Amino acid sequence: MRPTLVGMSVFTPGEIEYLRHQILARMATVGPDGQPHVIPVTFVFNEEEDAIDIGGIDFAAGKKWRDAQRNPKVTVLIDDSPAPRQARAIEIRGQAELHTTGGEKINRRFPTFVPEFFRLRPTKIVSWGLATEGSSVPVGGFHPYSRSV
Repeated sequence: MRPTLVGMSVFTPGEIEYLRHQILARMATVGPDGQPHVIPVTFVFNEEEDAIDIGGIDFAAGKKWRDAQRNPKVTVLIDDSPAPRQARAIEIRGQAELHTTGGEKINRRFPTFVPEFFRLRPTKIVSWGLATEGSSVPVGGFHPYSRSV
């Protein structure tokens, strides 16, 4: 477990703030034939684990679950456009841990979520438009901030 005191998280303060207020992401897995599979998913930033928890309705019955069982390398993209000519996003690549309990707690708005869920442990993070004042992340325009963690 990685404490999420600002200096100890793999995410920047701006990324953490963004993740706290988003609920929809796009997740990519890779099938046995090497073909990428992208779907919308619900997630929550798990601050205690410094990870992304992803779950849903009938989550373990789908292709994404089977793909991650074979190949746990998963990518999640969370993005929005809050104003014209402004984009914000964070791409999180990492290893998906498959859990069989706890997924029903991911999003309280959806009481039908099943216990199975992924916990995505970041290995690479790319973000843009998420700088905060006083950070070393480039501010303004399209300046990706990319790093392996």
